[in-house]
Amino acid sequence: MTIETLRESRSLVITRTEAAQALGVDPRTVTAGVENRTIPSVKLGRRVVIPREKFLRLFDPDSE
Repeated sequence: MTIETLRESRSLVITRTEAAQALGVDPRTVTAGVENRTIPSVKLGRRVVIPREKFLRLFDPDSE
């Protein structure tokens, strides 16, 4: 999983594991970002997912 494959995906949400793979970091790093709200997330029942578009905007240089 890369940032490019996330951009091409049609999925509305991604998992913490997918986000970590795309960034090349440990999933615990993404979990910490979710917990401190630097990475947007939505809780669905007991699952926590990341809205794909909001996540990608974090790394879009044109979004500022």
